[in-house]
Amino acid sequence: MKNLTGLLLSSLLISASAFAQDRKDKASFISYPNEYYQQILKADEAFKNKPAPETHQVFKMDVSSIDAPKSITEFKTCQAGKPVSQGETGTCWCFSTTSFFESEIARISKKQIRLSEIYTVYWQYVEKAKAFVESRGKTNFDDGSETNAVAGMMKLYGIVPLEAYTGMKPGQPYHDHLKMVEEMKAYLNGIKALNNWNTTEVVSTIKDIMNHYLGEPPTTVTVDGKTMTPMQYLTDVTKLVPDDYVNFMSLMEKPYFTKAEYTVPDNWWHSSDFNNVPLDDFMNLIKSAIKNGYSIAIGGDVSESGMNPKTGIAMIPTYDIPSKYIDENARELRFLNGSTTDDHAMHLVGYEEKTNGTWFLIKDSGSGGQNNQYAPGYWFMHEDFIKLKMMSFTLHKDAAKDLLAKMKK
Repeated sequence: MKNLTGLLLSSLLISASAFAQDRKDKASFISYPNEYYQQILKADEAFKNKPAPETHQVFKMDVSSIDAPKSITEFKTCQAGKPVSQGETGTCWCFSTTSFFESEIARISKKQIRLSEIYTVYWQYVEKAKAFVESRGKTNFDDGSETNAVAGMMKLYGIVPLEAYTGMKPGQPYHDHLKMVEEMKAYLNGIKALNNWNTTEVVSTIKDIMNHYLGEPPTTVTVDGKTMTPMQYLTDVTKLVPDDYVNFMSLMEKPYFTKAEYTVPDNWWHSSDFNNVPLDDFMNLIKSAIKNGYSIAIGGDVSESGMNPKTGIAMIPTYDIPSKYIDENARELRFLNGSTTDDHAMHLVGYEEKTNGTWFLIKDSGSGGQNNQYAPGYWFMHEDFIKLKMMSFTLHKDAAKDLLAKMKK
């Protein structure tokens, strides 16, 4: 039996190697109207009188000959809710990680709960406003953040169910934060120009702006007839423990097996809570975690030629870099020269093994994934794409026990 297993593994490795070496991908310019995003614009009252964006040409990999998944049913998946839209917002970090925590609730306590994404977003803006004042305007104030921010906000403010706080007005079809963020940034720029660094005043005004657009967040919620605070809801109902979640990255610029800062603008509070590990360990942890039933909130670069929204395929073309040359050097180079950016977070919920490698099922709140003709709201992401382009992730500490044990104190 051992010999047979060895032969099968060897055969798979040879097939995967041949796939990587023999492929010679091509690309072409295709029309990409992003139908789902246009649907958002047409449905949103704020854009009713504006013309739809023009269809543009994009340079995309030809994936017609790729043996890729074509259905969610091909994947082994963990418990996860259906994809939801983040609308016209830059809050993928919160939508993806809230989805991740909903899966964690299902895994830990078998409960099906929808959490409020906008409750976390609201309090994150409050913390950003405080930091803006404390840093005298040097802290990045925008709608982006990192996946580890959600646990951080839970520790400070708790959480509430979706029905208690949607952040949308009656009849509003999609989230839309464009005007709100523009107004908050204009106000803070004025504060900076006047050198008027009054934390209480600034936070109060930022809250007033958000209350106008999102509504005021609840201070209590009622569950089964019991009234409780958002912190009590977090501990007593969701059973989530924010400190049980850990974060990983893989960058050569920082010592491996140490905690370090992920140096991107969306890490606005300069969190140094990222366990920096070699790329092989980074990839092995992702694979072992999902295969053992742990989903992952993951983020990186999605502005790539190898992402085909119609088929949902995300992979690295050979005209970018052949599979066998993807290593920590290629990864670091792209991060340093800006061709790899930290522009989107998603929720990794499943995997499939094929002869050409491991494919991952990625749940996406952005408009791109919604155009997948086989599975709206998902990407079918090849392991090479994650290896080169996904930069950090959050998961439960139990999924990473062995790797955490190697971290230097």
